[in-house]
Formats: sequence, C-alpha cells, structure tokens
Amino acid sequence: MSKINTHEAVYDAHQLGKGRMLVLGFQHMFAMFGATILVPTITGLSVSATLLFAGLGTLLFHFFTKMKVPAFLGSSFAFIGGYATVVEMGKNLGMSQIEALPYACIGVAAAGLLYFVLAGCVKAFGVQRVMRLFPPVVTGPIIIAIGLNLSGVAINNILSNWWIAVVAILTVIICNIWGKGMIKIIPILLGVVVSYALAACFGQLEAPKVEDLRNAAWIGLPFCWDNTGMHALASGNWSFLLTAIIAIMPIAFATMIEHIGDICAIGSTTNRNYLEDPGLHRTLMGDGAATVLASLFGAPANTTYGENTGVLNLTRVFDPRVIRIAAIVAIIFSFSPKFAALIYAMPTATIGGVSLILYGMISSVGIRSLVENKVDLTESRNLIITALVITLAVGINYGCPNGAISFGTISLSGLAIAAIIGILAALALPTPDETRE
Repeated sequence: MSKINTHEAVYDAHQLGKGRMLVLGFQHMFAMFGATILVPTITGLSVSATLLFAGLGTLLFHFFTKMKVPAFLGSSFAFIGGYATVVEMGKNLGMSQIEALPYACIGVAAAGLLYFVLAGCVKAFGVQRVMRLFPPVVTGPIIIAIGLNLSGVAINNILSNWWIAVVAILTVIICNIWGKGMIKIIPILLGVVVSYALAACFGQLEAPKVEDLRNAAWIGLPFCWDNTGMHALASGNWSFLLTAIIAIMPIAFATMIEHIGDICAIGSTTNRNYLEDPGLHRTLMGDGAATVLASLFGAPANTTYGENTGVLNLTRVFDPRVIRIAAIVAIIFSFSPKFAALIYAMPTATIGGVSLILYGMISSVGIRSLVENKVDLTESRNLIITALVITLAVGINYGCPNGAISFGTISLSGLAIAAIIGILAALALPTPDETRE
C-alpha cells in the first residue's frame, strides 16, 4: 500500500486505494447518522426511509453539482416545527399523527421547489450580485453560529454518560494528532468504535435498544406507501393539503440562507469556490431536488450536513467520491433493519463526544473565514454586524421555545433571523470608507 501524506490535502482519494476510500466513506456515514435519525425519531417519520433518501438525495445533489462538491445531505432540523404544526392542525380535524404527516411532507416538498426559484434568480442575475447580500462579515458569523447552535445538542448527549463521551473525544484527538497513515484520517470512525465497544463491555447500552437489535430483521423495506407524500396527493383532501403547504413553505427562506452558509463553510474548508464552480444555482437545485424527492417518499427534508464538513476539516480528504461512497453505503444499509438497530443502539454519549469536536470544527471554519477575508473587527460596523448575528442566532436558539420565533403559522429559527438582520445591517450601515467621506 502507498504511504499516506497526512499533512497535505487530498483531492483525489484514488491515491489512498479503494479499501481506504471505503473506510473513509463509512466514517462519513457514521458522522451523519446520529443527527439524521434524530429528526424522524422526533417527528414520527420512518428512520429507514430517512437513511435511504439521505443517500439518494446526496447522490442527486452530486449529480446537480457536476460531482464537484464534497457535501453529504442528511435530515434538516429546520422543518421539525413545521411537521408539528401540521400534525396539530390535523388533530383538530380528527386525524392521527400518521394520517397528517404525509400532508406535512407535501408542504416540505413545496418548500423544496422554492430552491429552484432562488437558483433561477442566481442564474439570471449572477452569483456575484446575490452574494453581495452575503458578505464575509455576515457569512463568517453565520458559520460560527451554526456550530455553536449544534453544540448544545452535543453537550446534552454527553451528559448521559461522561466517561463514554470522554473516551470518544480522547480517541479522536489521539488518532488525529499522534496517529500515522490511515489512523490519522479516520479518527471519527475509531472514536465511535472504541467508545461503543467499551460501553458494550461495561454494560452501558440501553436494554430496550439491545432487545430491538436482537429482534430486528436483517432485510426489510425502508418505507411504506401510506406514510409518503404521494399518498397525501392521492387522498384528494386538497383543502388540508393547501393548508399544510402554506404553513411549511415559507420555512424554505430560512433553510436557503443556511444552505448558502453551509456551502461557504465547505468552500472555506476545501479552499474551493463552489459558489462559482459548479455555481450556487447548482447547489441550490441539488438541495431542493433532494428535499422534494425525500418528501414525496415520506422522509424528512434534506440539507447539507455540518457533521461531514467537520470530518472534511479533520481528515483533509476532500474528494467528493468519498462522500458518494458514504451515500451508497447508507442506501444499502437502509434495507437492513438490523444495521439501523445497531446504530440506534449506539450510546448517546458516543454520538455526543464525536459531535462536540465536529461542531467545534464548523465554528472554527467560520472564524477562519473572517481571518482569511480580512474582516477588520476593530471597525464598529463589522463588530456590530458580527455581534448581532452571533447573539441573535445563539440567543434565540437557546432562549426561545423550540429555538424559534413564530410569526403566525411561520416559525423562523434563530439562525434565519440572525442572517436576515445581518444582511439588512450590512446593507444599511455605512462602510468605513463611506463614514470617512
């Protein structure tokens, strides 16, 4: 086997060999798994369908982006409030959660179509004009806030068992700092395996989850027709369908802003300008198409995943083919309830330990973006915009019910509100040159 240079970025993973590429793909799948299955667990959607359409959605995204962007698409947390709203409205009409969820899925699919509208605007007016709304003084703090908002989830998971989480964290650190060759570039996977194994040896796995693992079938279909968005379309209940669309569709304005922040974060990590090549319009269409596809088949909305951006930053293997391997593995295992149960039985603290590092990596990318773009924080304008974005995003996330502010049936996350305020402030506040004039 060829020797691995772990100090240089790897843009062509073929030099690592097929076996190593497969292991790296597994690492990306493990990185996204905890958060991805959490969304269907909260909303009542199918875990197996979620895994299947995370894989298919990722491949679809790569098709739209000319196979150039190393992004994995997993479940979006932004629509959780939308699902809950539609289910509650359905209950008022005598529907059960299972009966109402397909209508929420159609609402999410309609939201996915808005990505194509914005993509058309980007194509028509040019990415440079659109990105004037998202200067580095706005996108940098947004990326920082993405990591900080997720950090609370990691801490809550860690609290379930500190020593298991510490084992995962120390394994990641030791492998990445002192590891050689392949060990150095799969620290997340090793952190999961070592922590999981020790937890199993000391009887720290949850008994009900272990029992589910024993009883799970090896092979099974990942979704059923009655739980899909297409079932809602065939129901003929057009009034409730329209209500669900109106309730959920506006959430897309928030997720599209988050999408731009994620693509900027991936670009900063890999030192590539994906807004120009393959183009922001293509990444938007890829994300939107993945969301529409997943929703039609009863899976949550898809979004570019920060966990995998953290893995890219940690391993410095930037080849999109590794992400596609992860997507294919996810698709294969979505047909195995046994594997889904194995991952579901993973200690919560293990997920929290590795996530703590990955989420911190995201915030680090935001800080790096501010430095590389030479954003001068001694200037009052830049300091105010940065302060507004970070404090609004984090403050609303942790200080408001469900981490969002509601305007009628529309709920906007702290990150969305922070981005909107940041954009308006950047447009309204004079630059230092204008002030001196």
